[in-house]
Amino acid sequence: MALSLPLAAQNTEGGDDFDAFFSNAVSRQQQQQDTVVQEPAPKPGFLESLLGRRRPGRRQIEQENELLRSELDSLQMLVDSLRGLELDPYELAVLEGNDPDQSADHFEYTQETSDSLLHLWYKNSFITDFDAVNEYNMDSVRFSSNVSDAEMMRRLSAMNSFISLPYNDVVKNYIILYSERMTSRMGRVMGLSAYYFPIFEDILVRYDLPQELKYMAIIESMLNPVATSRAGARGIWQFMYQTARGYGLEINSFVDERLDVEKAVDAAARYLRDAYKIFGDWTLAISSYNCGAGNVSKAIRRADGRRDFWSIYPYLPRETRGYVPAFVGAMYAMTYYREYGIVPQNVGMPAQTDTFHIHRNLHFEQIQAVVGVPVEELQNLNPQYTHDIIPGNDHAYVLKLPFNWTNAFVEANSEALYAFKADSLLNGKVLRDTGSRASGGSRASGGSSGSQRIAYKVRSGDYLGKIASRYGVTVSQLKNWNHLRSNNIQIGQTLYIYKNGGPAISQGSGSGSSGSSGSGASKPASKTVIYTVKSGDSLYKIAKLYPGVSTDDIKRANGLKSDAIRAGQKLTIPIP
Repeated sequence: MALSLPLAAQNTEGGDDFDAFFSNAVSRQQQQQDTVVQEPAPKPGFLESLLGRRRPGRRQIEQENELLRSELDSLQMLVDSLRGLELDPYELAVLEGNDPDQSADHFEYTQETSDSLLHLWYKNSFITDFDAVNEYNMDSVRFSSNVSDAEMMRRLSAMNSFISLPYNDVVKNYIILYSERMTSRMGRVMGLSAYYFPIFEDILVRYDLPQELKYMAIIESMLNPVATSRAGARGIWQFMYQTARGYGLEINSFVDERLDVEKAVDAAARYLRDAYKIFGDWTLAISSYNCGAGNVSKAIRRADGRRDFWSIYPYLPRETRGYVPAFVGAMYAMTYYREYGIVPQNVGMPAQTDTFHIHRNLHFEQIQAVVGVPVEELQNLNPQYTHDIIPGNDHAYVLKLPFNWTNAFVEANSEALYAFKADSLLNGKVLRDTGSRASGGSRASGGSSGSQRIAYKVRSGDYLGKIASRYGVTVSQLKNWNHLRSNNIQIGQTLYIYKNGGPAISQGSGSGSSGSSGSGASKPASKTVIYTVKSGDSLYKIAKLYPGVSTDDIKRANGLKSDAIRAGQKLTIPIP
């Protein structure tokens, strides 16, 4: 399974024969020039500095290969979790809040239902990087098409691209893949592009870059803004943590700007601008986005200094060799989709949006309750707020709303908005550790005063509930501290655990928490956590995540008269 991300910390040489690659990795140390190591936090001009770095040592290579082996072992767990997304009509009815006893023929799929389904697709889609492409071995497969080579060449020429679009057997294979073998996926991409491409185009124009670069996001994430690769790259442009921080993206306990579409494409544009300054060729700059400037530089040296893509093609990592042809294939399919019967899907994204600057802590559920905007719409348009909280007390953050909700938001009583259920919606998030009081502090501090941070590496057989029980914390805390949006973890993954008080956001007077401060009182916020129901959850499964909590306890805390719950629903969990 190949990954497409900037400066990815992986070695892609060795093709699909991973076992052979792992067993021979150390003995082939001199051939490790296609290995990309995780770089420290980049600084201005960091791409240039990459070119002079030394090769990794034997021990570092062994550690990286061990990590890759562990990640492969964890893929089966990921596949098993995805099987649970295949819902029968009864489960789908419960999921969407319909009456499960009525027949499937009478289900009402409203706009709210469509928004919820889109949100579920976003959260559960793992078609990132080259996963879709790698259903085929593109090195050996040879697709055939009813469209002649002459016609494909004519169409490529007619596209009049600023970036060179060559035609050969490799490119032809990817053209057929995207236009004829992935019609359903490309239909979904076409639907999403109507919303995302204008954002990309505006920023590319700002930096005077070719508009065609927007198609790279299809190769990276299939336009899924919350896509997460197994190597840790996130967002529609698949940034690794260090690269994202180097280009100014904010990442902390409550905000991950890799998921902010506008800020991510701005960072990607600056990366590509820097790469083009180094290589002077757009296909080489695009290649460096996939494997890093260091690998492209090595390939140029091994190609006797030649600086065009097809000259260095044999010396690039295997995965990167397919990146530019895939770029051409995706661009071709997006241009000639009608000729191939690709139908753009209606994905429910709004035609227009408006933005507001938020200066106080605000929860999405407060907006839903007071203004009426569904939480799912807020999450779709603002995925960077990983826990549905805008931590505005520290500094202003942008909230994006569908244009049809603008007037309602402007006219809403601001005090009523910020005060609505602030104790339960915000305090449970502000106070990261049971029994600890956060009266201020910065989210970026990494922990409250006196906190002890433990770096735990996930082992085979681990799951969040087991780890939480071992360290006396809750699953919700583990997920908040490690920016997890699901319960999926991977062998070899590092989780950070805070024993004496974890990261907190500023509480402040604007958070609507007045009346909950003071000494000596036992506050409900210190004994509850807020849990967001996932697809496939039941009250029994949720109760098992919290030792000492029963399904009846959860029902009483939330006023539930039955066991029916739905994905996206917020539940208050009483911690004994």
